[in-house]
Parts: sequence; C-alpha cells; structure tokens
Amino acid sequence: MINVDHAGPLLTVRDLTKGFAGVQALKGVDLEVLPGEVHCLLGQNGAGKSTLIKTLSGSYQPDGGTIRWHGAETLIESPVAALGLGIATMYQELDVVDGLTVAENIFLGHEQAVAGITDRRSTNRRARELMARLGHSNISATREVGTLSAANKQIVSMARALSHDTQLIIMDEPSAVLDAEEVRNLFRVVGELTDAGIAVIYISHRLEEINQIGDRITVIKDGRTVATNLPVADTPTSELIKLMTGREVENVFPTATPLAPDAPVILDVDALGLAGVFDDVSLQVRAGEIVGLAGLVGSGRSEILETIYGARTATSGTVSISGTRVKPGSVQAGVAAGMGLSPEERKSQGLILDEPIYRNVTLASFTRWAKGGLLKEKEERSVAREQLVALELRPADPDRVTRTLSGGNQQKILLARWLVHGTSLLLLDEPTRGVDVGARAEIYALIRRLADAGTAVVVVSSEIDEVLGLADRVLVIAEGRVIHTSAADAIDEHGVLDLVMKGTAA
Repeated sequence: MINVDHAGPLLTVRDLTKGFAGVQALKGVDLEVLPGEVHCLLGQNGAGKSTLIKTLSGSYQPDGGTIRWHGAETLIESPVAALGLGIATMYQELDVVDGLTVAENIFLGHEQAVAGITDRRSTNRRARELMARLGHSNISATREVGTLSAANKQIVSMARALSHDTQLIIMDEPSAVLDAEEVRNLFRVVGELTDAGIAVIYISHRLEEINQIGDRITVIKDGRTVATNLPVADTPTSELIKLMTGREVENVFPTATPLAPDAPVILDVDALGLAGVFDDVSLQVRAGEIVGLAGLVGSGRSEILETIYGARTATSGTVSISGTRVKPGSVQAGVAAGMGLSPEERKSQGLILDEPIYRNVTLASFTRWAKGGLLKEKEERSVAREQLVALELRPADPDRVTRTLSGGNQQKILLARWLVHGTSLLLLDEPTRGVDVGARAEIYALIRRLADAGTAVVVVSSEIDEVLGLADRVLVIAEGRVIHTSAADAIDEHGVLDLVMKGTAA
C-alpha cells in the first residue's frame, strides 16, 4: 500500500453544487485529497462523478461551495487554468486527435517550440521518454494516433497528462480499455507517481481494483457525498456497494439455466479466418446458450464478433445462422439473418447520441415504420416506450436525447434495439464497460433473461470474471486462435490468464 503524506490536503472540496437546466447534478459534494495518495471516487452512473471532475478540471463552474488548492480558496476558471495549477484529467471518453501523431497529441496545446516554431525533434524525443516511462516504448512517437487501438490511445492520453508539471491526476475509468497486463502496468505507473508525491483521483466501476490500488475512498450518490475518507483496507466491498446503490447486491451474476438437450444450433462458425488477425475459429452456439470469448486486448476477440456480424469480410471459413449460410462482409445480411451486435465502443459505433432514444431503439427496424414515404413516429415511440418500461429505464421517456443517458442505460438502449428487431443471435462486445455495479447486475439479469427466452448470446469482455460468471461455456482466444474450450465453471480466472499468457492450446 502506498505511503500517504499527511502534511496537509492538496485539494479540499466542501459542499460543492452544480445544476443544469433544472437538473441538480451536484447537491453538496465533499472531497479531500492528500499529496501522494490514490483517492478512489465511487458512485453509480449519474451519481455526479463526471460533473465533479469537470468542475475540478475547469470545464464547469460550480454554483456553490468551495474548492481549496494547497489550503487557499481557488476558482478554476478553465481547463488551461487547471493545468496551470497542476491538475491534469484523463477522461473516460478518449480525447485524442486521430489525425495527429502520438507526439503531437501528447504536447497538444503546449508544443515544444523554438522562436515560435515547433521543435519536432525535441517533441518526439520527450514523447518517447514519456511512452517509455509508461512501459510502451514500442509505440512510435511519429505514429498517427488514429491507427492505434483504444487501449494504446488511452496510454497516449496518460502520457499527455504526465507531460505537464502535474501535482494531481484525475483518472476516469483508466482501465476500461486495458487488458490484465496493461492494468498491472497502469498500477505500476500510478505507484511511481504517488511515490513522487503526485496525488491521483481514481474513478473505476471495477471494485476489485480499488483494493489493489487505493488508499482512501469517497462515495457519491445522487449528487451528494454519502461517505468520505474511508480507508480501503478497512472497508468491505459489500459496504461500498450498499453505499453506492442504497441496497444490498448479493449476487451480481444470475443463476445459469440448464441448456435444453434438444436446443437447436443458432450460430455455426466453421474455420473462420481474417488474414493477419485470426484463423481457423470454429464454434457453435445453441438457442438459450451464452458463450464467452476470453483473451487479452489484441487477441482477436472483437474482430471475431465483427466478422461473424459482417462488419469485416472473412478471408476463409463460413458463418451460418439456423442452418443457412450468411453472406460474408455484409451487415445487412447478418441483420436479416437474425444477428444483432452491441459494439465495443457503443457511443461511437452503436448509438446516434444526439438522436432521441426511440430513434436508436428502432434503428435496426426502421423500415417497419417508414412506408409510402411516410414515417409513423407515433408507433415508433410507442414500441420504444414499451421496451424502456420492460428494461426498467427511468424515466421511460422515448424523446430524451440519448447522449444524456448513463452508460448502463445506453447499453440497455442497444439491447432494446435488438429486442424490437427480433434477434435470434446477440453479439455483445464489452457489454458493461463504464457501467456501475448496480446497473451491471441489471444488464447481466437481462442477458440471462434473453437467453432463457431462446436467444443465443456470444459475449466478449476484458474482465475474465465477467466472462466466467455470465457464460455457460467459454472459449479462450490467444493470438487469433481458439486455444481452449470448456464449460465456464470448469476453469477459473487464474487458469484463463495462464493460458493466454502462454498462448498455447490446452
């Protein structure tokens, strides 16, 4: 555990409030951060965490309360002012610019310049030093960021935060796109930062991480601080869940339902390959069965789902739904065959954020309400509202803008889309990324209900415990190949990690 310097608070927040157009996001938040500590900030989606960190980073101005920096009351007027104080923020939504290089992203806004001209040699050198510090010297400083994976983009964002003279780094879900090895590397870097006296506010829905990295905890619920300065070592996970949700959440994963012995095969993948990514992948999924794909980021898990769905064109093998072969490389053919995909990046790949909820729910079935040049929006809204009520989305307002929803509710919208469409195969890529523990339990229960109703489900997740807890059967993927297949309860997390690190069949 990190040694915390108790000389005095670096940051003190008292009774902070902030409202938007009649919605009170913060109703009285207290927070104290010490130099050299990892202070974990917990709360369900919509609790006010994002509003708080945007206030601390200068993006929002509070309506009331005080912020003290090194004991002096401070007004953080802008993100530039926050950086000037020594507060850097890594947001959950990746804020890199795809068209720029790694080095240009790291020093964006404070370029290394001589006589007003960017010194590219110096910029690239310092970028390489920062990437090496983060354990990623393999990522070239001159590489265009748009060509990087989501995990490596997160590393670039972290390097940008470290490029400033930082005293406090706010990390919003930094591990969400990282695999197990990259999370260990992240924790190593955080340890080095705190050893040097830099404080970290760490936000994560992965409660197991809190025990590994945190010193103290503050819990926010409904815009208020409900507990603060809780010592990690003395605070059980069950207590944290109760503080966040206001209720006991005993069983996160629902009880599996035995598969019917005569359940028909819905998905049949035979020797599927995508040149340079994965090869010779075969699997079957029956009606009512949940199959999980486990492996490291970059192992080919997501690409397998996308190729099955038709978003990528297979270079070998076949995909069949209920005995009928599906045309490769055609999303339209996949959807027509009964497939639905919830993609890894739901905000950028799955949802139209500035459209109302009902339009996102009916997107895959749009032609049902568009006939003769007329759009039956009243029927669209009615069908969407029925799904929102069934999925317990509150409020069940189909006209609400999708962007305003929490991560858990946005995931429910994607599931509602395929429920409306009548999907027989549901492909879920990171279904609970950025979702709090209460909403996770609801999503897991929903997925199990869909399976119990006869839907075949394939789940990809970076969280091995999620794959094992939710799936009936698990396939372990390493370097683009299936290296292990078994019942989910026949292997544990250690066994999966051992397999993927060795990369050999078992």
